[in-house]
Amino acid sequence: MKTKTPLVSVCIPVYNGERFIAATIESVLRQTLTDFELIIVDDNSADRSLEIISAYNDDRLRVISNDRNLGPEGNWNRCLKESKGFYLKLLPQDDVLAPTCLAQQATILDQDGEKRIALVFCSRTIIDAKGDVLMSRGYLSRHKGAISGQRLIRRCLCFGTNLIGEPGSVLFRRDMVEVVGLFDASCPYVIDLDYWFRLLLLGDGYYLPERLASFRVSTDSWSVAIGGKQSSEFSRFVTKISSNPDFQIRDIDILMAKLMAHFNSVMRMLIYRFVLKRG
Repeated sequence: MKTKTPLVSVCIPVYNGERFIAATIESVLRQTLTDFELIIVDDNSADRSLEIISAYNDDRLRVISNDRNLGPEGNWNRCLKESKGFYLKLLPQDDVLAPTCLAQQATILDQDGEKRIALVFCSRTIIDAKGDVLMSRGYLSRHKGAISGQRLIRRCLCFGTNLIGEPGSVLFRRDMVEVVGLFDASCPYVIDLDYWFRLLLLGDGYYLPERLASFRVSTDSWSVAIGGKQSSEFSRFVTKISSNPDFQIRDIDILMAKLMAHFNSVMRMLIYRFVLKRG
């Protein structure tokens, strides 16, 4: 008997995520769009992550446990390989989705019969360990719509940051993985942005201004753990992609990207320190 292909694959890579994984799973199971598979790949956690995950009983949920620790890059890539949906979302273990996130993002890709859109991204809230909203982040426009891939790439470089958003805020076409390939963590801080840029060489982005995802800042966050390296990682990333003529990177783009990345890194770490002091 042939199994129906799910519309969306939501993949959660987990490593020692016992603190927030329940909230993350429940935010997926509460989606108004029900045609999805939820794949959780535990990277040989040493805490109660697997015990918590195993308590959920849902036909759409599949749990995979790595025999050995693969690290973030390896675990993210296993998520890609295990997914079977037409569209794919990688959801970090401590982030959450608004109930209509999958429905709104999948609708945009469904309506794009010519497959001009490579990814859909949305505005999001930044939350602390308690789930309290600290601020909102979004693209530079309040209006929804398609944005050319090259324009999105250039704007991210001009502002020295990831204007597209963290993995939980992005939905992309699964078949493009065959062209783009796997995640590359040679510049760990921008592992997601590196992938978004490669997808945007194949099509446009589509922005939804609604806050459909929440990115959590806590002592458990990988982004906080590597925070001190953000500026140098972004600069190294810019140097890497500038050697690829497909990105059409100009000297002024490189200069602005590196200057703004340094400024953003300082500001971001000040915010992180404030948040972490709050608990």
